[in-house]
Amino acid sequence: MQRLEEENNRIFIDAYGLQDELKPDVPLNEITLTCNPYYRYGGDKTKEELEALLLADTMRELVSYAVGCMFGRYSLDKPGLILANQGETLADYLAQVPQPSFLPDEDNVIPLLDDDWFPDDITLRFRQFLRVAFGDAHYEDNLVFCEQALNVKSKRNYSLRDYFLSEFYTDHIKRYKKRPIYWLFSSPKGSFNALIYLHRYRPDSVSVVLKYLRDYREKLSTEKERQAAVSINSTTSQGDKTRALKEVDRLAKVLAELTDYERDVLYPLATEQKAIDLDEGVKVNYSKFGSALKKIPGLDAKDED
Repeated sequence: MQRLEEENNRIFIDAYGLQDELKPDVPLNEITLTCNPYYRYGGDKTKEELEALLLADTMRELVSYAVGCMFGRYSLDKPGLILANQGETLADYLAQVPQPSFLPDEDNVIPLLDDDWFPDDITLRFRQFLRVAFGDAHYEDNLVFCEQALNVKSKRNYSLRDYFLSEFYTDHIKRYKKRPIYWLFSSPKGSFNALIYLHRYRPDSVSVVLKYLRDYREKLSTEKERQAAVSINSTTSQGDKTRALKEVDRLAKVLAELTDYERDVLYPLATEQKAIDLDEGVKVNYSKFGSALKKIPGLDAKDED
């Protein structure tokens, strides 16, 4: 594009005899393409820094598309939007994509947790997406490539799960200008998180999220008991006992958080079987769920939805 613009300038300069007044040169930061990091980010960054930012944003776009495939908004097997109308279901998806290579989530609830507690955890699902989209042959290399690209701040031991837990939803809110289409149910301290797709929302969706929460609490309770057993086992080293006791204490605090979240927020909301109307916009509907959802700074600002 830079070369073409400079060629055009030369043609006009020669045609009008302006060689002494104008130059054909066009700076890279004036090439208005979003794939041009000099224009997209500007500033006094080096070429390497600009390329790293562009690569990170490209990986974020890939992750966003992958999550869309997880919910059925998109499909690897058919271009364009698939499920994008209120109340659409997996059956509606299969009517358009009868034999999908990557099947969307069945119940429209995808947990974002600190480990593989559920088979449809978002990190596991993204790994599956990578295998289907790019094949098994280079899967490990592709996974490392994604993680390294997303790790803009060069954090130690950074993983895909770290991105989903700490950055994905912030990126999603920014991408959709504070009107997200994926909604994050999140406990006060973020120990429990689960995404739903707005267009597949049903009045019983919160009840499905509640079931995940209760199942997660049971899993954590079992793990707490296991760690407690380790801490009193006579064959366990003192170092392992100390670590086990710390984990017991941590899990006790998490379980207390989840219990309060269920009792005070999620269970009362689930009993309401709340309906929504997409014509009212995200701003109105999101606020109906109160503290059950992750707070979005600036959502209540007075502007057009």
